[in-house]
Amino acid sequence: MIKSHLARSFATSAIKQTHVAVLGAGGGIGQPLSMLLKQNPLVSKISCYDIRGAPGVAADLSHINTPSEAVGFGAENDGLAKALKGVDIVILPAGVPRKPGMSRDDLFNTNASIVRDLATACAEHCPKAHLAIIANPVNSTVPICAEVYKQAGVYDPKKLYGVTTLDVVRASTFVSGLSGKDPKDVNVTVVGGHSGVTIVPILSQQNEGMTILKEGGQKLADLVKRIQFGGDEVVKAKDGAGSATLSMAYAGAVFADALMRAMNGESGVTTPAFVDSPLYKDQGVDFFASQVTLSSSGVDKIHPVGKLDASEEKLMEACLPELKKNIEKGVAFVHDGPQKAPKDAAMRN
Repeated sequence: MIKSHLARSFATSAIKQTHVAVLGAGGGIGQPLSMLLKQNPLVSKISCYDIRGAPGVAADLSHINTPSEAVGFGAENDGLAKALKGVDIVILPAGVPRKPGMSRDDLFNTNASIVRDLATACAEHCPKAHLAIIANPVNSTVPICAEVYKQAGVYDPKKLYGVTTLDVVRASTFVSGLSGKDPKDVNVTVVGGHSGVTIVPILSQQNEGMTILKEGGQKLADLVKRIQFGGDEVVKAKDGAGSATLSMAYAGAVFADALMRAMNGESGVTTPAFVDSPLYKDQGVDFFASQVTLSSSGVDKIHPVGKLDASEEKLMEACLPELKKNIEKGVAFVHDGPQKAPKDAAMRN
């Protein structure tokens, strides 16, 4: 279940102060994400890093009247190493945004290179920190980080996450719009990956979703397509000026909040995430998004997908082979370089 707000149930004296680094803090996702983190009482310090603009973002944040400290770092003078020193959580939204008309592979090599280099720095300077990946294509960038960490000998699968919260936020929003329910009361499970057909909404496991599923027809088809390709809707509406930055920042903040609550000892914190998962490894899919229960050490339990409707089984059949290729693309990028990686990873927010 996703909390649709960042409310606290902790007494201030009981809070474990959390140092969070945002890599790509000057970007369209990084700036609003950093602002939302500044409002969270579980955060004690935010290290804002980017190749440009991060010191200004931090200065701006420091005027917000909450106790957490905001510090900005640029690429010069070992700024990345300084930004990562002593952090508990790294959130990585860095990368170039999609624009209208971009094919699946237009941005892959650029973003993959950025993620690889930042992951290399994380493996060196904060190998025990939790690492949450927003940078697209998540289906490939999470495996990239895993391979980088494996090469460095510091890989802990419990502390690496692809942030797929936005898919659930969208699904809950869209289903509530059709059902008339308050979005906070509509929690739709979404599994698979974080792009196109790899996004599988499980409507049959939620009352309002099940009603739409039973109706079937164009209404159902349109809903599934909107959940899977919601990022395209935003890219088109922004007319080339950007992609889903505000909603993604919100989703990233919701995920970070869940992780910090678990780190503070709250039990039963369950949230969606794209993680190293056993659920479909027998089909060559080493990473998969599903509900996971978190603890202070990271992923504590990976929940099974559960029973699926016949139409959802078909969605899963389309998801798995595509997801397998996306994962293989990320692994190949680390080992073989960008020219040899197969061309089939999609990027979507």
